[in-house]
Amino acid sequence: MRIGVDARLMHHQPAGISRYTWHLLNALAQIDRDNEFVVFQHRKHRDPIIRQPNFRRATLYAPAHSRLEQIMLPIELLPYRLDLLHSTDFIPPLHSPTPTVITVHDLAFLHWPHFVTKDSAAYYGQIDRAVTRARRVIVPSEHTRQDLIGQLGAPADKVSVIYEAADPSFVPLPLEETRQAVCKKFGIPPSYIFTVGTIEPRKNLNGLLQAFRILKDRYSVSAETGLVIAGSKGWLYDETLETIETLGLTDCTFLLGRVSDKDLHRLYVGARCHIHPAYYEGFGLPPLEAMACGTPTIVSNVSSLPEVVNDAALLVDPRDWEEIAVALHRLLTDDDLHAELRRKGFQRASCFSWEQAARQTLEVYRAVVEASSASSNPAQSARQTPQT
Repeated sequence: MRIGVDARLMHHQPAGISRYTWHLLNALAQIDRDNEFVVFQHRKHRDPIIRQPNFRRATLYAPAHSRLEQIMLPIELLPYRLDLLHSTDFIPPLHSPTPTVITVHDLAFLHWPHFVTKDSAAYYGQIDRAVTRARRVIVPSEHTRQDLIGQLGAPADKVSVIYEAADPSFVPLPLEETRQAVCKKFGIPPSYIFTVGTIEPRKNLNGLLQAFRILKDRYSVSAETGLVIAGSKGWLYDETLETIETLGLTDCTFLLGRVSDKDLHRLYVGARCHIHPAYYEGFGLPPLEAMACGTPTIVSNVSSLPEVVNDAALLVDPRDWEEIAVALHRLLTDDDLHAELRRKGFQRASCFSWEQAARQTLEVYRAVVEASSASSNPAQSARQTPQT
């Protein structure tokens, strides 16, 4: 098979979908030496993402999320004579003869349209046609699969759940040594609550800040306990800054911006607990990463998050600030609960792997290519069909 993978977004946005794309490509390279992969990268992203004989770097000039994308992509893809194109960023070329597989990471833009910019709404507004056009759709959770079937009427047999996983390098490290190193580097207190993700309304950081204020005011936790937030600036970032100032949390809230994978790993390990209070997630990788590092986590009791963590985390209503504050207090002060969730977290995180995700993705590729070959050669397909 000659498989194309659209990885242009990795030049613009190093988190989220780009991390998914990189982990998938890396895992495919480890298990597949036979098929040919064409990795389409942005023209400014010159270094090949994967260096392996059966992986080829190619340039696409069509700008991601642009009006020109749907005009340019079909033309640019023609010379590569692909058996299949995997569009990892929701929307495939809608007018190309190349069979496509798409990954739909979530439908947050349908559930929370007021959290989406006008440009994003225009891009993701193509989702109905994308799902119709694609031969198969990959989703990261059963919740997202049911969402896709219910919201968009996708045929159930067209949608495959393939779970993501934590970075394999995210493992426990020596606690005190790691904590001292990150505290010194980032100027954060030794006791801290950690959260990571693009700073935008859907992640519910304003609700977390309200809960943190309640925690400080009503519960007996150290005055030095800090809230550490890692992640790039997103839509309405300034509102989060205003909330921090309004609540008087400037001295104990630490905005680190985007951090390297090495520092992210150490920040997970050094944290007393991790929290992911988002209103909606198609999968929710940070809680899984935290558990793999041995750090207990708190997640919202909505969308896919309970599916990901199972019984290995505390679940909270993302709209109930008091409930979030109580959960934080429990993990900050209850050593037995902390140890129990640490143990369960390791067990739960071990259920997911990128190797497994890559093997399941290859199965989807094969099914699409075989079906395409059969439909393009009906005489051969008829010969192979047993007579009754």
